[in-house]
Amino acid sequence: MTDWDVGAAFEVVQQHRQKGGLLGALHGLLDAFGYVDPRAIPMVADVFNLTRAEVTGVVSFYKDFRTTPPGRHVLKLCRAEACQAVGCETVAQELETRLGVGADATTADDAVTVETVYCLGNCALGPAALVDGKLYGRVDAPSLLARLGR
Repeated sequence: MTDWDVGAAFEVVQQHRQKGGLLGALHGLLDAFGYVDPRAIPMVADVFNLTRAEVTGVVSFYKDFRTTPPGRHVLKLCRAEACQAVGCETVAQELETRLGVGADATTADDAVTVETVYCLGNCALGPAALVDGKLYGRVDAPSLLARLGR
């Protein structure tokens, strides 16, 4: 990920004009910068001949499209029913206590963004989590904190 740059963002959006369309462009921005900067909305709308409201609607509808930079590490904790049955809520409470932030927030030092997800497809090994895109099963708060360097 790099710092937000309007020229680089325009290149990403243009690359997806023919292939991948709007969702591809938004994912491209997410891959390049870690988030969809609100300054990209008018550009994306113009390239795809959409209104700003339509683009904003797509960005706000899909949970993966964040509009602020994430922390250096992103922890996605599954809180679906299967993971609830095996203790994910206890894990979430411990993480909140230890990190000082609840779900869908970033620590004050910008080190960790904690996100809630509903199913990672790892139900047999719940509670499940993604840490920086890597899937882990049978997690607990200490193991997740260790993976985050905390």
